[in-house]
Amino acid sequence: MSQQACTPHAFNQKTFNACQTLRVLNSTIHWSYYPSKGTVDVAFSQAVVSDSRWVAWAINPTSTGMVGSQAIVAFRRTDGTMNIYSSPIKSYATRLEQGNLSFPLFDVSAIYENNQIVIFATIGLPNNVSVVNHVWQQGPLSGNIPQMHSVSGPNVQSFGTLDFLSGKVETIRRATSSVFKVKISHGIINTVSWGMLMPVGAIVARHFKAADPAWFHVHRACQMLGYLGGVAGFATGVWLGHKSSGIEYKGHRCIGITLMALATLQVLVALCLRPKKTDKRRVFWNWFHYLLGYGTIVLGVVNILKGFDILQPGKIWKISYLITIIVIGCVAVILEARKWLSLWKRKTAQAAEEKTDMPIEV
Repeated sequence: MSQQACTPHAFNQKTFNACQTLRVLNSTIHWSYYPSKGTVDVAFSQAVVSDSRWVAWAINPTSTGMVGSQAIVAFRRTDGTMNIYSSPIKSYATRLEQGNLSFPLFDVSAIYENNQIVIFATIGLPNNVSVVNHVWQQGPLSGNIPQMHSVSGPNVQSFGTLDFLSGKVETIRRATSSVFKVKISHGIINTVSWGMLMPVGAIVARHFKAADPAWFHVHRACQMLGYLGGVAGFATGVWLGHKSSGIEYKGHRCIGITLMALATLQVLVALCLRPKKTDKRRVFWNWFHYLLGYGTIVLGVVNILKGFDILQPGKIWKISYLITIIVIGCVAVILEARKWLSLWKRKTAQAAEEKTDMPIEV
């Protein structure tokens, strides 16, 4: 989807060679591109409903969308002066902290006039590319502190590509982004494998051994499918990490690596080191198998929830998974209570029978 051209005009007596009206958030981008220098002068303007709003424009050298963007942020302070600074966006939980960008930035300034904020900057283009992924945004202020922008409507549509040479500005649809597709696949695969199949397999092993040997085949199928899905999810995570250089989700990554190591160890122990049922060491193997399995399930659920916070697919998806895992957990609790109640009744009946069989002293 192409944007509408606009008429270049002067800001503070500074003129630009080209401009385009962006499709959302009442924004316009003006620029002059210098191929021999590998630089571009930009003026990004955005209309704001009040002066208590921040605006930002960014180039994303590594991907599309917000994370990885190298942003220039501007807003009008409570005393009427302008504040403008650079901010590398490393996660969706960013607070727009000030920091250095991954490419050179010169002559940065901003003005507020006619209910719009205009950002000026000269940018040293990464590898002198003329086509860039860009993102623009706005949000509320609390005093002089930027707050979270809206996560629906125009605020999640404000990204695309910009060709400084031809003047072509296009929308990037998330559904066509290969990285975004892999992110979605990564989330779905891991949610189903670690977050559903693994817990169900554990419940089957714990509470359905009376249906021998069917329980074992179901348990093994759930765990192996879960593990293979986990391997695929881990592989997509490694690929995404490679494609997102400089962007780190340390907690999510560390748990993922630990999860993969524990699950692999569990598979090796189950397939290669399982003693026979008559072996005296079987009780120790059972405890190790239980602890490793339940630990893997807990870590898997925790990391899935972290993944939802990173990907931000929409609250309905996280809520749906929470409902699913709560239902699975409730089923496990009910079955566990039933198991212990049955055990208590059996012991009570056995004790009563033993008391009845005791000889009566005369």
